[in-house]
Amino acid sequence: MLKGRKVLVTGAAGFIGSNLVDKFLAQDNEVICLDNFSTGKRENIQAFLEHPKCTFIEGDIRNIEDCQKAVEGVEIVFHQAALGSVPRSINDPITTNAVNISGFLNMLTASKDANVKRFIYAASSSTYGDHPGLPKEEDKIGKPLSPYAVTKYVNELYADVFHKTYGIDTIGLRYFNVFGRRQDPHGAYAAVIPKFVIAMLNGESPTINGEGDNSRDFTYIENVLHANEQAAITDNENALNEVYNVAFGERTDLKELYYLIQEYLSEFDPKVKEIDPIFGPPRQGDVKHSLASIEKGKTLMGYQPKYNIKEGLKEATIWYYNYLK
Repeated sequence: MLKGRKVLVTGAAGFIGSNLVDKFLAQDNEVICLDNFSTGKRENIQAFLEHPKCTFIEGDIRNIEDCQKAVEGVEIVFHQAALGSVPRSINDPITTNAVNISGFLNMLTASKDANVKRFIYAASSSTYGDHPGLPKEEDKIGKPLSPYAVTKYVNELYADVFHKTYGIDTIGLRYFNVFGRRQDPHGAYAAVIPKFVIAMLNGESPTINGEGDNSRDFTYIENVLHANEQAAITDNENALNEVYNVAFGERTDLKELYYLIQEYLSEFDPKVKEIDPIFGPPRQGDVKHSLASIEKGKTLMGYQPKYNIKEGLKEATIWYYNYLK
């Protein structure tokens, strides 16, 4: 357990960031939160702002002074701030680059200058690009398929160079399709699970991109929190300055995902059972199949995910139903 440390969470008002803040405050850490609310929501961190060990800084990682202020006295950085979404990056590659590469470099530089002990950052399964192999193994990647994927791969390259050049210890966590509480169901770039949920609860037919046979290694938020904590507390020197897949190690296609969500939501609203999906064109920049090997994380840093897709979806649909009603 991570306890009694001073940590920084960037993107603290976002989906994953706010869950990390929640977890680490509950474990008696001092938590500095940085966010500019470009995609994060104030409601995600409102409950933490009165906590005596929580400090919130409204700032932008594209501003080096904000980064320097945030890392003062910090031992461990959990860098979650980024502009996610493949479609967003295709529509606006310049802003995606500015946040995900320039902002990342600012945070890494500020952390190095402040003698941060460990820099843990959100990497992405999009880095595997067009590599056809399954399951995805950390040392076998292809060419990126979107501007977003380029930015996340550059993060890994910068982290490696900063360790070799300046000695700062880093760990990259390649997230695979994370879902769960506080994931925004609204907006043009909402992820597939909350989009399906909100459509069904509104009595509408969700759109499945392609024929529904695309598959993903959907990863419940609790597995992601566990991976971040393991990255922070591991004392295995061989675990440092590496990247790891963060997933469960099973894949689910979009049609199967649809019917699982339908099954769980119908417990709250039986009419959901009558809704059929709509099939639309494939989405540009999408990888066809994604499945992670998680052996490296298990072996080197003790990553042991507990929630499979069904267990995670049961909890997530309860949260969404209560949030949306």
